[in-house]
Amino acid sequence: MTPKPFFRSAGPLATARRILFAGVSLLCVVPAFSQKVHDAIRPLPAGAVRLDGFFENDIRNSIDHWNKGVVPYAAMVDFFRNGRSQFALGEMWGKAVRSGCMFYRYTADPELKEILSQTVKDLLSTVRPNGSISCVPPEKQPDGPGGDLWERKYVLLGLDRYYDLVEADPAVLRAMTDQADCIIEQVGEPPKVPITSLGWSPNHIESSTLLEPFMRLYNRTGEKRYLDFARYIVSTGGSEGYDIFRQAYDNVPPHEMGGPYPKAYEMMSMFEGAVEYYRVTGDEYVRRSFMNLYDNIRRNEITIVGNGGGDQPYHPAVMGEGWDHTAVEQTNPDITRMMETCVGVTWMKFCSQILRLTGDPSAVDEIEKYIYNGLLGAMKPSGDGFSYVNLFNGEKVTNYGWGTTFGSLPVTCCNLNGPMGLAYIPFVAVMESDRGPVVNLYNAARAELSTPQGDSLSLRIETDFPLSDRVLVRVDPHAASLFTLSLRIPSWSERTVVKVNGKKVRSVEPGAYLSLERTWEPGDRVELAFDMRCRLLDAPRGSNRAGDSFQALVWGPIVLARDENIDPDYDEPVRVVAGKDRVVRVKRVAPTLASTRLEFEVPTDDGPIRMTDYASVNGWEGAHICTWLPVK
Repeated sequence: MTPKPFFRSAGPLATARRILFAGVSLLCVVPAFSQKVHDAIRPLPAGAVRLDGFFENDIRNSIDHWNKGVVPYAAMVDFFRNGRSQFALGEMWGKAVRSGCMFYRYTADPELKEILSQTVKDLLSTVRPNGSISCVPPEKQPDGPGGDLWERKYVLLGLDRYYDLVEADPAVLRAMTDQADCIIEQVGEPPKVPITSLGWSPNHIESSTLLEPFMRLYNRTGEKRYLDFARYIVSTGGSEGYDIFRQAYDNVPPHEMGGPYPKAYEMMSMFEGAVEYYRVTGDEYVRRSFMNLYDNIRRNEITIVGNGGGDQPYHPAVMGEGWDHTAVEQTNPDITRMMETCVGVTWMKFCSQILRLTGDPSAVDEIEKYIYNGLLGAMKPSGDGFSYVNLFNGEKVTNYGWGTTFGSLPVTCCNLNGPMGLAYIPFVAVMESDRGPVVNLYNAARAELSTPQGDSLSLRIETDFPLSDRVLVRVDPHAASLFTLSLRIPSWSERTVVKVNGKKVRSVEPGAYLSLERTWEPGDRVELAFDMRCRLLDAPRGSNRAGDSFQALVWGPIVLARDENIDPDYDEPVRVVAGKDRVVRVKRVAPTLASTRLEFEVPTDDGPIRMTDYASVNGWEGAHICTWLPVK
């Protein structure tokens, strides 16, 4: 049973609560609460990491042409002012603002800040008499089939990111508490409406994703009622008819969780909140649940480009957006939709939670795989959107899926989630632990941080990786200082060579952090040479024997593909020449197209073929792709 809130959210009492809370907020009394479980690895402060080159160009392209470009913020706010024409459209505002705030954390762009400030002000003008920001009037709340709780969840997340990363405006915090208190009044144990009965899906899992914003609000305010409501969500099992937490705890495969609707995006979104819940409560049952889910998704669902979900053979009704044993089924030729961008970005965010909590480098392996392949491969070259789903063969990208059109601009949930994936790249690229800095990604970058003793420290990563295998890390503390520099050694790099000031380091283990503890001095250098040999992979042999005779090539972290834009025989069967160790001696060549990042000559029995990195294949003008090569 959830406790009664301190104030009720109707009429004059809601006004009284806002007045009282305003007085507290204006004094900036927002208590900080120590968490029971502390993270092993922490993100650096806003603005501490600056990327260059490979990812930076994509990030700027998205900011300029999407978040500062065509996003129709005012029209999205109007869903709360005037109502919506279809379910869940109220999610759009929060998603757009959330990624914009994460981009602002990285850039401190004043133009972006002004855009975000104006749309937040506009949204706050839509608060209803009961304190809610909702697409439906109070008398129809909570609107289950319309996705009311899912929409209000994204309002909370958008406002939370703005308050935390852009401006700590008391009015924004007030709006968040009013929104949450209204939900607590309406949803819970009888006679309230059970959360598992609300939502558009068969098992209503999406409503329980409120777990994340309620935990964020508890951490921000310390108000026990928000933690109590989070406990209530966990106690329900997260869906109607299925205890998702128990199923994860019991190692049920993801595609069998939640009955007929193992919706991948929503399931991981709920478990992001579960990680936040564990940090506060230390509940080992919840920890085992989300760690099991993480491990099972990695093994059973994630494909070679780092994303998952499909429409065959288990859950065709979920339209490619549900878990479908995709790691094994990824070459199933019956699949017509798979790897929703919302799934990939949420997987990336879930992995970042696991990384921070545990320090497990496998989470970075997963993030790296997705950003270099699935994420960049879903992005429009023009920067103003992302594909709804991705495919390996045939049509690579599509805008077909849930969403609406604003004038001539089609906007889907994936258009809105894709930029969030980009915004997370600098967030995880370089981090810190109690022992010192942690380098996770090897894009060219500069990071400003402090040693464990509190002295200033600069790291410069100089490289054109992944265009080549060489990375130089310049370590420049303000003065000689003892600390540990942790370098992630990718699991795909079996023979990594590391040198500190020219001296080779022994025992470099793939899939682990290399911890270099020493007294570092200004001007110290760490050189890395990764094992970028091209590997030949066989089809995983799923349920359909027609999917067995395929092979794929991976160069370092980069998945290769044949591109119809440069090769009219892109889908012809071939037999790739490989050694006994499954290594293929590919040759780097100058790209045929200016937009291609990497291009190779690949030996086959019938002579060399050209292959490019999966991400560079432009399918937006109708050209096709072949990633899993049919074997001749």
